[in-house]
Amino acid sequence: MTLSPDIFYLLLTGIFITAMLYSSVGHAGASGYIAIMSMLSIAPAVIKPSALALNLLVASIASWQFLRAGHFSWRLFWPFALFAVPMAYLGGYLNLPANTFKLLLGVVLLYSAFKFIMPSKAQATINSPKLVQSLLAGAAIGLIAGLTGTGGGIFITPLILLMGWASAKQAAAVSAPFILLNSASGLLGNIASSQAIPHEIGLMLLCAGVGGAIGSYLGSQKFDAKMIKRFLALVLLIAGLKLMLT
Repeated sequence: MTLSPDIFYLLLTGIFITAMLYSSVGHAGASGYIAIMSMLSIAPAVIKPSALALNLLVASIASWQFLRAGHFSWRLFWPFALFAVPMAYLGGYLNLPANTFKLLLGVVLLYSAFKFIMPSKAQATINSPKLVQSLLAGAAIGLIAGLTGTGGGIFITPLILLMGWASAKQAAAVSAPFILLNSASGLLGNIASSQAIPHEIGLMLLCAGVGGAIGSYLGSQKFDAKMIKRFLALVLLIAGLKLMLT
């Protein structure tokens, strides 16, 4: 990845802010990292592994926090993860044509923006998902996550809440390690295929880690979640349209 110093510093700043904002609302930030890198015209071959690596770190922080808080449910988690992990590896290994990748990524970013804008609806009752539902949903989300360089959190969290399979905190506690495993699997698949991780990934990870740690703390103490979600939706909307129209 060859960037001028000014653009690279802008990228690092964007990664830090993205990690902080996303982690404050319970996400790892892959769609945000992709949005920032897309707006800076970074090559798709670099965007995918970079976003997965950054996602992996921030999801690790979130997974540890939710596990420590006691919200994690292994019974809800494992059926989603069982087929998601190998499918994420497959998606990470496959490299789509640049135009197809941009179109698919644009759709994912626009969908992400929509989910941040739409208000969340609390479920009155909690019903456990059927095993086949969890297995199929996990496999599909894992494949999309690997193909696009995301962790799949933007898909699994709304699905769990919409179907009434868990409370908001339980959904977040399942989503964080789901994102973690998918990001790790997708990254391994991508490395096996293209080995396109940039040399600058160390500084990028540092910024994401610091931002994720700060955001995880401030999200439960200071920030207005609605305001953050609207800002994230605007960034994703701009990046999604840019990818689809260029």
